[in-house]
Amino acid sequence: MVELDGLLWLGLCILGKDKLLTLIEENKCIYPFDMALLDGDGYILTVKEETTLNYLEHKNLISYEIIFTPPNIVAHLTAKSKYGRMGLSFLNAAKVHSGFIGRLALELVNLNNNRAPITIKRGDPLMHIEFMTREGSPSPYTGDYLFQYMTDEEVSIYLDLISKKFAELFPPGFLEKRAKNRVMSL
Repeated sequence: MVELDGLLWLGLCILGKDKLLTLIEENKCIYPFDMALLDGDGYILTVKEETTLNYLEHKNLISYEIIFTPPNIVAHLTAKSKYGRMGLSFLNAAKVHSGFIGRLALELVNLNNNRAPITIKRGDPLMHIEFMTREGSPSPYTGDYLFQYMTDEEVSIYLDLISKKFAELFPPGFLEKRAKNRVMSL
């Protein structure tokens, strides 16, 4: 907290590498996790499937990694500049709510000046994700996209984790219902 003009301000705090590693180890905030994709104070997400976007084409790319943000954490996304220089534009909100569990749908459009297609291969580094602390009472994400694009086995891992560490976060039966009705494909 910082006092400014007689008011107390809560500042966002981006987790450093050591704190991020602990968060990942304790809560599977990124799964699967690859140490080689740790980048400064964040992580670089990759895409699940190779995709080519033609000029002016919009597609949703799915992250290879599952993201889980515990109740005291939110995440922020920024595109790798490599793709921005090619003309790829990132369209959706750059925030991952606390309590979110699932693969991310990354909304992209090709605005290449030369009207050339842009291909992103599976495993290519695409998006930076930084995790930040949040203050206040838990207010977890409860929308329709919980557990999106996850297998039954992956869902089971996170249901178990949440029941052991964050049981008070969601009402009884809520997560099981969301998991049963989750988004499975584009």
